[in-house]
Amino acid sequence: MTIKNVTVAGSGVLGSQIAFQAAFKGFSVTVYDINEDAINTAKERIKGLRHAYKNDIAATDAEFEQGLANISYSWDLEKAVANADLVIEAIPERPDIKKDFYQKIAKFAPKEAIFTSNSSTLVPSMFMEDTGRPAQFLNMHFANQVWLNNTAEIMGSPKTDPAIYQEIVDFARNIGMIPIQLKKEQPGYILNSLLIPLLSAGEDLWVKGVADPQMIDRTWMAATGAPMGPFAILDVVGIRTAYNITLAEAQAHPEANTQPLADALKKLLDEGKLGMESGEGFYHYPNPEFKQKDFLSI
Repeated sequence: MTIKNVTVAGSGVLGSQIAFQAAFKGFSVTVYDINEDAINTAKERIKGLRHAYKNDIAATDAEFEQGLANISYSWDLEKAVANADLVIEAIPERPDIKKDFYQKIAKFAPKEAIFTSNSSTLVPSMFMEDTGRPAQFLNMHFANQVWLNNTAEIMGSPKTDPAIYQEIVDFARNIGMIPIQLKKEQPGYILNSLLIPLLSAGEDLWVKGVADPQMIDRTWMAATGAPMGPFAILDVVGIRTAYNITLAEAQAHPEANTQPLADALKKLLDEGKLGMESGEGFYHYPNPEFKQKDFLSI
């Protein structure tokens, strides 16, 4: 395997998790974000994973510290990708931002470098020409809490080199993931193709005023035995991500009437309710209401 140096572009909730998981498994990782403030936030976010790694997978302090030691940070894009064998893009779910990003790193990264996107809804053929290396570009989508929900959905475009695809399958295994290999492009992959209809149905009930988020979650949890309902899941995913996806849908397909949902999610963002990452979304963290013993007592 030729991948040794990994650059993770985008240090949000999932980007930070991906970066630390790769570093925890021994890879040299550079975290890139757009400015010093974003990088400082990323450092604290990654350090904050210690409790989860110790409690969820019994990582020792020494192991966690070694993971931290394997990470460097940069807000200079050219320097961040200069030595990358693999660039994992985890920037906002907006096609215009992603296209611009790939066109820039195509000039800076080594010719042999592989590019992957963690996009949750957008397929690689949308960006493959922007990368300047369509044979070396594919998607690798992670689930939130990567140390526990350790799947990596791998999806190539019609131009992805099969050998490159296999190299990413091997990389996913080497960072502790279960490689979920898709045979063709599918917006939403497997996980989100199953999950998004549930989230959308819950959001629709909320926006229409049929029931509040807690009642919707209670119904799903009580009736199916699931540990979380759609709004608890949205808190984990992040309200910002949900908003970006909904806004893109509203702009691309006005007839779908998703603008009211985008407005409702924007209101939460304006109030600082980003979900689990900010300590409040539809629930309060670190001890959310849906985990309380009396939550299902209606």
